[in-house]
Amino acid sequence: MAMGIESPFWRAIAVFRIASLGYAAVLLLQAGGYAYPVTGWTVVGVMAVWTAAATYAYSVAAWRGWPLLALDLLVSTGCLLATPFVQGPQAAVGTMPITATWVAAPVLAWGVYGGRRAGGVAAAVMSVADLWLRGVRGFDLSAVPVNGAVLLFLAGIVIGHVARLAKQAEARMQRAVEIEAAGRERERLARDIHDSVLQVLALVQRRGAEIGGEAAELGRLAGEQEAVLRELVRSAPRPARTLGPRRRFIPARRPRAESADLCASLRRYGSAQVTVATPADPVPLAPRTVEELSAAVGNALDNVRRHCGEHARAWILVESESGRVIVTVRDDGPGIPEGRLEEAAAGGRLGVSQSIRGRVADLGGKVTILSSPDGTEIEMSVPTALS
Repeated sequence: MAMGIESPFWRAIAVFRIASLGYAAVLLLQAGGYAYPVTGWTVVGVMAVWTAAATYAYSVAAWRGWPLLALDLLVSTGCLLATPFVQGPQAAVGTMPITATWVAAPVLAWGVYGGRRAGGVAAAVMSVADLWLRGVRGFDLSAVPVNGAVLLFLAGIVIGHVARLAKQAEARMQRAVEIEAAGRERERLARDIHDSVLQVLALVQRRGAEIGGEAAELGRLAGEQEAVLRELVRSAPRPARTLGPRRRFIPARRPRAESADLCASLRRYGSAQVTVATPADPVPLAPRTVEELSAAVGNALDNVRRHCGEHARAWILVESESGRVIVTVRDDGPGIPEGRLEEAAAGGRLGVSQSIRGRVADLGGKVTILSSPDGTEIEMSVPTALS
């Protein structure tokens, strides 16, 4: 599959061919002194047919290649060399060939496809044909202006260079998109792993130590695997070699409803220890936003139970403001010691850094954590746009 950045170049060359064909026809109409006007219109007809054929051929990515480029250059050179059979031997010095500017189209095509070197080669072939044509017609080559040849070289080299830079930039952008997508998917998997596997392993380790005996050995093994898994999750992602420069990584998504009620999703956390306060009216958000916010709240409550005890009290407050929804989780525990969150993130414990902050950041929101000896308050603010 051809890179998308090339398409505007090929469309521009097609427009140039058509405009140059019209210019050549106008010149033929104005030049009443041509010796063989019928031959001239025949050449213009060949140019018109090739313009239509080349425009279609270059629009098909699979057909773009050196055979088509060589044929394009051959046809254009042939039309150029037919000039003496149209203008006759008495044409004035400096008279524009029957093809006019139309012969620059293959030079541009070579430059776009092969870069500045290929564009320079095509310009050289076309310039040599033009100079040979003038020499055959008896013109003084020392007096022939070289403006046309210079312009051909500039067009082929400059367009080729710009096209090559554009393709390189697109390849880098594509690679950056793939790396970003892979990183975001890795973060999502890390959150899911933390919410399920890591917590289960931590529970097995703690209960095994409490029970003792063979259960203690099972708990020790669970603790070792938890440490290994945390290190894998915490390590920086590396670009996957299987992602080619022209393939895009897009995680598969299941069809979702248009909106969901955040309040209904959060009320399920209500219990004797957890009080949920929501607006009387539903708070509709995108289903993914509701799912991620609910998961972040659930993780915050898990942290309350783990660090403050099974009987610690917690409160969930939902507020809907203009364009934003704010969800606050507050507890009456002893607070978070200074530096504890940074230490946990460095040790691979991602309960706050990924499962809460990471989730909210992916939704375009922000998290504010306030802690004191009287308790901890986690405020999650996200936009209400249904996206």
